[in-house]
Amino acid sequence: MSNFFIQAIGLIGTALFFLSFQCKSNKNLFRVQFLSYLFYTVHLILLGAITGGISYIINTFRSFCLGSKIEFARSKMMCVIICIMQLAALAVTWSGWISLLPVAANIASTIGGYTHNARKIRIVGMFVNSPLWIIYNVIVGSWAGILDEVVSEISMIISIIRYGWKNLDKVSE
Repeated sequence: MSNFFIQAIGLIGTALFFLSFQCKSNKNLFRVQFLSYLFYTVHLILLGAITGGISYIINTFRSFCLGSKIEFARSKMMCVIICIMQLAALAVTWSGWISLLPVAANIASTIGGYTHNARKIRIVGMFVNSPLWIIYNVIVGSWAGILDEVVSEISMIISIIRYGWKNLDKVSE
């Protein structure tokens, strides 16, 4: 499969992820991220970045849970279960220290997401998730992934300006 096509799949994920932070409702944010993660899963697996690809499968599940109306799916217990799933993925796909990057990023994002607080979700995204994923994407050659993280940072900043930092400090369903 051509590298151009693989990168194009990732770029669709990038566009969707950018749009996700323009959703004021956390539920809609997670629903759009669900679609984005599906594209990124395929993109990373096609690049041979198995830990990242499996981590995105778990992210897809996490977004489904956080966007769900099912109370258990949005509970702290599910947060713990998803973090354990990330650690299991790390153990199964271990390919050296590089495997730590997407798993650490996703555990941080999972914990941030399960606060249900838009400000905390963006803080974790801007200062933990995106920096770790940028490093990982550079190493595995995911140009779409690098662009995704840069665009995500910009999108989070736009959402802070658009909604106001204080307005994002509310826990919302």
